[in-house]
Amino acid sequence: MKRSVSAHIAFDLDGRTDLVFAVAAARPTAGDLTETLRILADGHEVQAEEIVDQHGGRMHHLIADAGRLTFDYSATVTGRSEPIALAPLDEIVYLRPSRYAESDILLPTALAEFSGLSGRDLLAGVSSWVGSHLRYVPGSSEPTDGARDTLLDRRGVCRDYAHLVVALLRALDVPARLVSVYAPGLEPMDFHAVAEAYVDGEWHVVDATALAPRQSLLRIATGRDAADTAFLTNHGGNLRLTELSVTAVVDELPVDDVRDFVSLG
Repeated sequence: MKRSVSAHIAFDLDGRTDLVFAVAAARPTAGDLTETLRILADGHEVQAEEIVDQHGGRMHHLIADAGRLTFDYSATVTGRSEPIALAPLDEIVYLRPSRYAESDILLPTALAEFSGLSGRDLLAGVSSWVGSHLRYVPGSSEPTDGARDTLLDRRGVCRDYAHLVVALLRALDVPARLVSVYAPGLEPMDFHAVAEAYVDGEWHVVDATALAPRQSLLRIATGRDAADTAFLTNHGGNLRLTELSVTAVVDELPVDDVRDFVSLG
């Protein structure tokens, strides 16, 4: 499998700002990665510090002054990564309620809808239930909305679907987390968010939106919820986003089935 991805981000800063980008593809555990990264501040190239997290995700950190900044990234990944093992800390962190995945609040819903299900049946059941109970409506949710808000509103975008899936699975004692990805086949193209659940000895992708085949997804960042996986974070100054474009293609787009176990590669 060969996947090619890119991201272009441009914005204006009103003052000195601490910036963190989570846009680069995570380091693959197998296969080959070739990539380019160019950051311009008012037309002058600047360098960012790369910070690697515990899941192989790579953040790029820099401090920029007021003015226009552009971030251009492209990568080609050939092959697939090996499945990520469950680390001892994962079973603690990814079973807890979090900012956008309030599994404690949604425990009664999870028990009412999915009691008696496990393994493949549970993941397929949660994915289908969330997909059928929500409408995908761009712009319908707020950045501060969590899983409970999404369930009440019955609509959202990919991160809202993923938060609800994560919350329901954690409520049933299944470690679950959110992953930002490049998604070949996604329409309209953008950064995408999916859930990842630990079942039967491996992490498996759950995407209740069914907007892109899971087999070709490419991991960017991994965390408790969107608070850990935002593509851009700023502190100390304000920014006005003016341009954002994302591309993701694969040499052969696979056919997906919600009942299949799929691991991010």
